[in-house]
Formats: sequence, structure tokens, C-alpha cells
Amino acid sequence: MAPKVLISDKLSDAAVQIFRDRGIEVDFRPELGKDKDALLAVIGDYDGLAIRSATKATEKLIAAADNLKVIGRAGIGTDNIDKEAASKKGIIVMNTPFGNMVTTAEHAIAMMFAVARQIPEASTSTHAGKWEKSKFMGVELTGKTLGVIGAGNIGSIVCDRARGLKMKVIAYDPFLSEERATEIGVEKVELETLLSRADFITLHVPLTDATRNILSRENLEKTKKGVRIINCARGGLVDEAALADLLKSGHVAGAAFDVFSEEPATQNPLFDLPNVVCTPHLGAATSEAQENVALQVAEQMADYLLTGAVQNALNMPSVTAEEAKIMGPWIKLAGHLGNFIGQMTDEPIKAINILYDGEASEMNLAALTSATVAGIMASTNPDVNMVSAPVIAKERGIRISTTKQDQSGAFEGYIKVTVVTTKRERSIGGTVFSDGKPRFIQIKGINIDAEIGAHMVYTTNEDVPGIIGTLGQTMGENGVNIANFTLGRTAEKGEAIALLYVDEQVPEAVLDKLRATGLFRQVKALQFDVA
Repeated sequence: MAPKVLISDKLSDAAVQIFRDRGIEVDFRPELGKDKDALLAVIGDYDGLAIRSATKATEKLIAAADNLKVIGRAGIGTDNIDKEAASKKGIIVMNTPFGNMVTTAEHAIAMMFAVARQIPEASTSTHAGKWEKSKFMGVELTGKTLGVIGAGNIGSIVCDRARGLKMKVIAYDPFLSEERATEIGVEKVELETLLSRADFITLHVPLTDATRNILSRENLEKTKKGVRIINCARGGLVDEAALADLLKSGHVAGAAFDVFSEEPATQNPLFDLPNVVCTPHLGAATSEAQENVALQVAEQMADYLLTGAVQNALNMPSVTAEEAKIMGPWIKLAGHLGNFIGQMTDEPIKAINILYDGEASEMNLAALTSATVAGIMASTNPDVNMVSAPVIAKERGIRISTTKQDQSGAFEGYIKVTVVTTKRERSIGGTVFSDGKPRFIQIKGINIDAEIGAHMVYTTNEDVPGIIGTLGQTMGENGVNIANFTLGRTAEKGEAIALLYVDEQVPEAVLDKLRATGLFRQVKALQFDVA
């Protein structure tokens, strides 16, 4: 029997035809995206669900989807899909991460022009029958310095377009290597340098704990007087109230926002201010981008349903069904190893070296490598997946190498990940025990045996008395329960490390108390997806 796909949002006729040409039965019912009860009533009949943003693939909907094998999102954002529920039920969630990059970059450039020349206000004035030439004095982009925060897929396209406009481009991106910066023709700088030098600032980073409020009031006050700020990335990257104050004071000359901290944005501190251009999240809203992502999701879903091939999956590695039974715990381990290093690394990564030993060396190394790289990238890019991670790494000039070797020690197999940055090398090793649970077995060359939990604390220190007591007492006094505690050291009185597996995320104030003791060289809270 041919697979059956439901399209519950608006996709192009060409996308619908792709399914039909591949022999897949397809029902095109875009009205269901806004009728959750009607969708719930029919979802059990389908093998695939193709959506945009209107359809909400909730836990309740997924529970009723008895035959569903894949959900395909025509676009990058998957907030409207309960990925945890889908994963538990064995449903693959796919997106199309590269279909709207050019469109979003072009919108940022258009917004930069609009705010530089006050085009929206001038247009409104002229439509009103006024002729206020002297009121709308603009500035040229030629020769100005553009500060790009985030030089990944979209940011690098903005850099290219800006250079074509004869702008000087400087970029802040912790993962941008010097080689990649040279390749795309930008000067790599630290954030404070960018703030002080840029005439225009444009943001192209995801919203994470590291990037939230990256343009805080404090950072906005460090900007060059007369700066203009563009945000077509994510709401929450800029302190909008602080920006409004600086616009009113004249320190910031203008702003252009396509995204807001609360959407739909019916009220915002930036509204009704002079020389502030606002659009309703139109970054990907071009016919070309909408067509591209629709065609891509149709091809990806058809490939999976007919051949089992997996592309751009957010919750499944690119492996065969037979491999998945064996590799599942190892893929989790690879992701945890990468995520550990990603959370520990703030400086640009130049190279990722992965050693596969024994049993691990005989597996699907492409999938394991992708899981490792995705783990590293996930700390700064939550939209990354196992397919897109190596592409993003390559675009950023990160070299990835793998080495295989026969079993070399007590473990039947293990994986060791080493990351080379501009300042240091950092390594971590792990294995999978017979119970199927991933474990950390070595950090910085120090042997340990650590169970991996959702919330952990990592410390480094000189091997001196009192460390265990200080950690236990501080956690206990602040109501943090320790589930597991692992120690390791290079030698007596040498360098030592500790990994605490705790029941909940440790507040920063508690970590500060540990730092204040002066006993620790480093104190870091870590989070892992162990679902």
C-alpha cells in the first residue's frame, strides 16, 4: 500500500505534485491547520504530515497519530511541533534549514537601507501630501562600518552583500575562525570592539542562554553615538525598553526590527518612535523562499517514506533501522561528548578531532561524527541538527577529522573528542556500558567514571584537602541534591576535576559561592538532554 501524506497548511501545487509523482497518496487540506479538532479526527489515517507554522503538532495530536512516521516542517522553526512527544512515539521530525537564508539576509539589508534613509516615514509623509525634503536627511551606507553579530549561514550572506555595498564589515562570532573570516572578507573582532566601532549593527544569531539580551542596556550604552541597529533574527536578543530610551536620547540614531520579544507584537516600546522601522516577522516571507522550503520538505518526506533515507531530521540520526538498534546509545554518547565541549568552549573552534576505538570504530562513523558536531554546535545554535551541523562547521572553517583504531584498552570501545581552539585543546572521552548507558571516562586526560545527568556541575582545582567538603556543604546549604559525585586527578597535589550530577539546575548564585572560596580554577554548570 502506498504511503499516505496529509498537507494541513498551504504548500505550493508543485510540492503536492512531488508526492504524487513519487507514488504517494496525498490529501491537500490546508484548512485543517486552523481546525485542531478536525485535524485530530483524521490524523490517524496518515503516514506523513506536512506543515508550515499554522498547524500545531501537539502531544495530543501526536498521541492520536497511530500511523504517523514523519512530520515535515516547510521552514526552519519547529516550535509548533512537540518534538519530545514525537521522539517518544518514533516519529521523525524534519525541517528545511537552508531554504530561506537568502531571503532573510536580503530583508536585513532592506531594513538597513530603510532606516538609513528613513524611507517608511518619508513615504508616509509624501502620501499625506507633504513635501518635507529637509526633514528626512539620511546617511550613506558606502564607507560605513557594519557590525555583524553572528556570521553563520545568514550572517555570512549579509556580510557578502554589505561588502558589495562597499561597507567595511566586522563580525563577532565565537565560532568564526580566522580562516573563515578571511574567506568571507570580514574582520573578526570581540563584541566590545564591534559595539564601539560599528555605524550599523545587525544580529544573526539564535536565541539561546548565551545570546539572550546580547544587546543589553549596558552593551547598548557602549555603542558608537549615532549607531543604527537591525534585528531580523530573533526577538529577545535586544533589550527593547533600553533601546527605546537610547533612541529617545539620540544616542541611537535608528532601528529596524522584524522580530520582537513577544509576538504577535501588538504593543512594544519601539512602536511610534521616530526612525524606527518595524515589520511583522517577514524575514522568510518571499514567494521564492516559501516555494523552496515547500519543495524541499516534499522531497525529504517522500525519500523517507519510500526509501528510509533521512535528511534534516531534528530527532533522529541518518542511520538505517538495523544500525539504529545498536548505535542508539553510542549516538547519544557522541552528542553528550560534543555538548560537553560546546558548553565549555567560548573561543572560536579551529578543528574537531574524533577518535573511535574498538567497537565504536566499526559503526556508522558519519552518523556518530554528525552527532558529535551537532552536540558541540547545540550550545549556541538550538536549530542545528545532525545533518546541518557538519555543513555549518565547514562554512565556519572548522576542520573535522576522524581516526579509527582497534581496541586499545579495558573498554570494548570508546569515543574521544578533541577540540582545537585559538587558545587551547580540550578533550573528553566516553563509552557505553553493557546496560546501554553512556558514561564520561576521561576529561583533560584525567580518568573518571561519570554517569551523565540532565544537570551537572564541573569544577577544576588543585588537588588539596577540603574540595569534597566544600562542594557538598555548599550544595546542601542551598538545597541542591547531589545524585552522583565523581572525582579525578592527574597526580597527588596535581590538577583535579569533579563532576556533580544534581537533581536540578544549580542557580548561578550558588556557583558564585563556590568561586568565592578561591579553591576552584573553574566552576561551570552543564545541561544535557538525556531523554
